[in-house]
Amino acid sequence: MNLRRIINASLLVGFFFGIDKLVGLARQVIVARAFGVGAELDAFNAANNLPDALVALLSGGAIALAFIPVLSETLERGGRGPAWELFSLIANLAFTITAVFAASLAAFAEPLVRHVIVPGFSADQQALVVELMRLNVIAMLIFSLSGLTTSALQTHQHFFLPALAPILYNVGQIMGVTVLGPRFGIHGLAYGVLLGAALHFAVQIPGLARHGFRWTARLTLNHPGVRRVLLLMGPRLLTIACIQLIFIANDNLASGLGRGAISAMAYGWLIMQLPETVIGTAVGTALLPTLSELMARGELTELKRLARRALAALLALTLPVTLAAWILLPWAVRFVFEGRAFTAENSAMVVLAARMFMLGLAGHSLKEVAARMFYAHQDARTPLLTAALNVVVFVALGAALTPGMDFAALALANSISFTLEAGLMLGILARRRWV
Repeated sequence: MNLRRIINASLLVGFFFGIDKLVGLARQVIVARAFGVGAELDAFNAANNLPDALVALLSGGAIALAFIPVLSETLERGGRGPAWELFSLIANLAFTITAVFAASLAAFAEPLVRHVIVPGFSADQQALVVELMRLNVIAMLIFSLSGLTTSALQTHQHFFLPALAPILYNVGQIMGVTVLGPRFGIHGLAYGVLLGAALHFAVQIPGLARHGFRWTARLTLNHPGVRRVLLLMGPRLLTIACIQLIFIANDNLASGLGRGAISAMAYGWLIMQLPETVIGTAVGTALLPTLSELMARGELTELKRLARRALAALLALTLPVTLAAWILLPWAVRFVFEGRAFTAENSAMVVLAARMFMLGLAGHSLKEVAARMFYAHQDARTPLLTAALNVVVFVALGAALTPGMDFAALALANSISFTLEAGLMLGILARRRWV
């Protein structure tokens, strides 16, 4: 029954994630043909990184993997009333903290951009990054609630609306380029991000109503469930911080590698994320609530069996996809992206970056399940240690390989470091007999 439920949920999530990635690809094609791989788009991509990192830290991935196991246990033992109370308390806390960080980021955007994020950009490009980053902090506030809503609905085994939400996020950005772009330029794309964030949250609200959500208007750290989430979330915060440091270090190193380097890698990352999300993230997303339920019930044998099957399925799917992508990428990128501002030279840069990123597809996907196994056991420290090692390996490889490979070195370093991390995590799980 558990396996059938996970398969059904994985197929549902994978289908909508696939639709999301196709819509996201359409968005990128529209953006590519409007802005090419140049200075404005480099600024937009660089402006997104720090706000995205804070969203992931404060209200997205950091809370989700720490929150779902505790919320599942609360729902299993106490029912919806206590579960929704815990959700409200965590949401209130996340929104308050995000608001403080959003205000701080807006206030200190200039020195951060100039000295940390893109020190290699020209003064005009840095000023544009500052403007776009200050717009993005509004989206941060919306996602502080939307990300938690996704986790709460998934805990209730409700995957449809959370899977639909990212599609609408992309739709908002497409409207930003096509409707607002002709008038506001790259700022229109930033306004589209705000619209997409609002749609991402709004579409999930009916799901809260369906499952009997009741808001508790209180801010406290004394609730036992809040304390347990925070204890798990502390290491998870640092884990996500390590992952986001990789992307910030990536832009820092790439900012001095010439025009278009950051955008080429952004497109390459998007291409790798298409199969990774449909395969790895879909399986991991569907798996965590069930793993958490099994852990709460003490059904450890079934938990290990499900994890082993998920890992075997990921390998069987990702390795052929990597080989096929390596062969087909030159044709696919030319066919999909080339036109108007996106030139043949841009295509060559994107193909190179995408091929390097695709080498890490299996590692990224395996890590999706391996990390969730640790969080199902409410162990947040081990993923933190492996993520910290990942940062060290990435920076060392990136610095060593860049002189000979230019920006492609950074994509290759990403693939190697994440694959090594996934292997280390699986080795630890096997040693503990958790898989």
